[in-house]
Amino acid sequence: MSSEKPVSHFLELARGMVPPMHPAGRPFVAGAAIATLLVRLRFKRLGVVLGLVTAWVAWFFREPKRVTPTRPNLAVAPADGTVSHVVDAVPPAELGLGSEPMTRVSVFLSVFDVHVQRVPADGAIVQVSYHPGKFLSADLDKASEENERNTVWLRTVNGHDLVVVQIAGLVARRIVCEVSEGEKVAAGQTYGLIRFGSRVDLYVPRGSRVLVEAGQRTIGGETVLAELPEA
Repeated sequence: MSSEKPVSHFLELARGMVPPMHPAGRPFVAGAAIATLLVRLRFKRLGVVLGLVTAWVAWFFREPKRVTPTRPNLAVAPADGTVSHVVDAVPPAELGLGSEPMTRVSVFLSVFDVHVQRVPADGAIVQVSYHPGKFLSADLDKASEENERNTVWLRTVNGHDLVVVQIAGLVARRIVCEVSEGEKVAAGQTYGLIRFGSRVDLYVPRGSRVLVEAGQRTIGGETVLAELPEA
């Protein structure tokens, strides 16, 4: 029994260090693993290289557990990455929210960042809209308007309207969104994924206290981007 306890403890630590994989990544990892096994039968060295590629693909689709702040009237980061812009901007036209500017915090995701997106606050989904577009570099400011995107309008439990936009980039060519209109969601909940490099914009109401600046790193579901106005 005493020998089993260290082993079980080690396995528990290992599970805590290796994050689970988002379901959207399973077909890619399975395909890469099969290709690795087939190639390794004839070309061992190339098989090793493909094995490393398979491991990287699995790492790319990781979905680590996060601890989301529970204090009310907070908007947490919808993605891991680096804050590229904090500006006032009109929300995407497809939502029909009018021409009144909101505060937009843009987070750029490199290919090394976690690529799942998370809900910024407790509330309900008002609208989900897909907009085709270009595939400009996601760190450009004009990518918010010109690139392919998927927009989610969220109304918080305190009545604030938030907008989260998944934006494709030079490499990202597939946006996955797993929430629908009318659905109730919780802060920190995973709701989507962008494959291979991208950007996520969060629009918060004017009067919100933004707590980050350009150049800062964010942790999706944990970093507080803004304190929302009192209801």
